[in-house]
Amino acid sequence: MRSPLSVNELNNQINGTLETTFASVYVNGEISNLTYHSSGHIYFSIKDDKSTISCVMFKGNASYLKFRLIAGMKITISGNITVYVPRGTYQLLCTKIEPSGIGELSLAYEQLKTKLQIKGYFDKSIKKQLPLYPKNIYVITSRTGAAIEDMKKILANRYSLAKMILVPTLVQGIGAKEDIERNIKFADNLAQKQKDSIIIVGRGGGSIEDLWAFNEEIVADAIFNAVAPVISAVGHESDFVISDFVADIRASTPSNAIEISTPNMNDLMIFIDTLRDYFDNKIKTNFTNKVSELNNVKLLFTQHSFVNRFKNIDEALVSIKQQFILRERQVLNNCQKRLDFVMESFSSNHPDKKISNGLVQVTKDNKIINIDNCEVKENITLETAKYKYDCKILEKTLNY
Repeated sequence: MRSPLSVNELNNQINGTLETTFASVYVNGEISNLTYHSSGHIYFSIKDDKSTISCVMFKGNASYLKFRLIAGMKITISGNITVYVPRGTYQLLCTKIEPSGIGELSLAYEQLKTKLQIKGYFDKSIKKQLPLYPKNIYVITSRTGAAIEDMKKILANRYSLAKMILVPTLVQGIGAKEDIERNIKFADNLAQKQKDSIIIVGRGGGSIEDLWAFNEEIVADAIFNAVAPVISAVGHESDFVISDFVADIRASTPSNAIEISTPNMNDLMIFIDTLRDYFDNKIKTNFTNKVSELNNVKLLFTQHSFVNRFKNIDEALVSIKQQFILRERQVLNNCQKRLDFVMESFSSNHPDKKISNGLVQVTKDNKIINIDNCEVKENITLETAKYKYDCKILEKTLNY
């Protein structure tokens, strides 16, 4: 008769059988009962419409997981079956997890993009303006990549006044995201001390895996928190990474980043020539206008000068004098006419003429009187040029 097994022995035998039989498992299911433990392990179950199995992904494997597990998400798991001997329960030990129907990186990309959008990292209202004439351009990229050489050539031909400072950076692989984050902060500290500085973060083209460091959250945080304007120039024009959305400006290529951030010297020279011509014409026009104004002022001054004033006064005096003489002549003429009239009247009324006409002057008490007013018995005097007659009125009768 066989000896009975202990519970521990039975669980160990089951464990050995399961681990040998199910050393490599590839299974689909829907996530439920999800727990992210503070230790870094992930505990959850996967299920279909008939069954459920417990799963665990330990910290070591979980650190390579690009996306975040969500309850209800359908996933495909690679792993093996193991038994937790103390409890006699088995579980699926996950070594790799992929979302069903969508790639792991694509899902991670969409999840982070949604998260950062909700946090306001893509808000256009907070995007910083690039300086018109940058003095320092900090380039965070690989020292040996073709991108940096192209950027140097374009800058030299386009705007040699700016200074390019390369911050050698690991742009793909293990440690790339940490290096990019660290160098963004380093460049930003330098840029804050120097006016009109910008930062370009980027690299040449590659696969989604090659560009993945620019889809990491810590890189997005570093770009968002930078004080200096940041341009994201990753890959080719068709490549879009998270840093493109967070940065103040997205450039289609590293070379395009230089074109976006700098003016063209040739255009500036043409602009300067245009300004010079404009100001030359403006100055000439102003001088012409000022000369015209000066001539007008000179004319006004001449017209209102003391010489002209005295001349005007002299002319006015001459005019007044002429008017006075004319008036004087008129007055004298009028007086002469009146005198002539008086003389003529005097001549016509001279006593000699009166005698010749048989006229006498009637007076009383040496005063000329009207004889019609005299009364009977009144004494009067009749005078001619030669004689004086004392008379007494004897009778007064009407002639009609």
